[in-house]
Amino acid sequence: MNGLNPLLAAWHRHLSTERRRSAHTVRAYIASAERLLGFLARHQGAVPSSKTLAALPATDLRAFLAQRRAEGLGNASTARELSAIRAFLAFAGGEDAAVPPIRGPRVKKGVPRPVSPDDVIALGEDVAENAAEPWIAARNWAVLLLLYGAGLRISEALSLTGGDVPAGETIRITGKRGKTRIVPLLPQVREALAEYAALCPYGTGKAEPLFRGARGGPLDPAIIRKAVREARRRLQLPERTSPHALRHSFATHLLGRGADLRALQELLGHASLSSTQIYTHVDAAHLLDVYRNAHPRA
Repeated sequence: MNGLNPLLAAWHRHLSTERRRSAHTVRAYIASAERLLGFLARHQGAVPSSKTLAALPATDLRAFLAQRRAEGLGNASTARELSAIRAFLAFAGGEDAAVPPIRGPRVKKGVPRPVSPDDVIALGEDVAENAAEPWIAARNWAVLLLLYGAGLRISEALSLTGGDVPAGETIRITGKRGKTRIVPLLPQVREALAEYAALCPYGTGKAEPLFRGARGGPLDPAIIRKAVREARRRLQLPERTSPHALRHSFATHLLGRGADLRALQELLGHASLSSTQIYTHVDAAHLLDVYRNAHPRA
């Protein structure tokens, strides 16, 4: 907070106190606003004020987005950046704000492909940002990271209990037909689980479901599917983008980075190798593009 200028500090207070956004959302929105202010300071030759932000020309906003795209930002993340910037400009400009009516990029439809790491993170952030409460935002983020960052089925993620947190470097999962397996957890996944456990108002009893619904009962997977579906529409992502697609993407991305097929079979809990081999049928050119990014980007 000490390093923020007064306008960003006010934006931070508005998001965290008045809007009660999650810590993750606040960080993301502040980062977007900082990028915009830095760009405008260089572009216009002066640090922008509330007055100049209220009348920001559409050409300047387009130039900012063009720079972000040149830095490698994908369509979904660009749409998220634009959404965050619109909210910031409306706040900074107050009643005089005239936010340029710029439309976000569209995602072209094509043959089925895994969800890119960039789009996975954009999807997770959007789901969290649109949650009703900070603890629900942390819950949704943790569930989606388990699907993409650990390759769990949604039923496996929602079967975790309070006894599974705090999570270590691995976690024991019981999958289909009662088969158990050990799954490694990346630091980002462990942090997401810890943040959710700390915020959950219903506690994390060892024998109780870890993930809770708004009223305290076990979380219905339909709630997560609905949240992903709504975020997918907001970000204009392909229809194939679903919770289960995140597990498929986890597998495809690991395989493309050199994971052994047998090891991947064990990691996913597949009964037969033929189930795992479907991930080898992926367009090579697309993989080369995807694997320029580290997995997972969180």
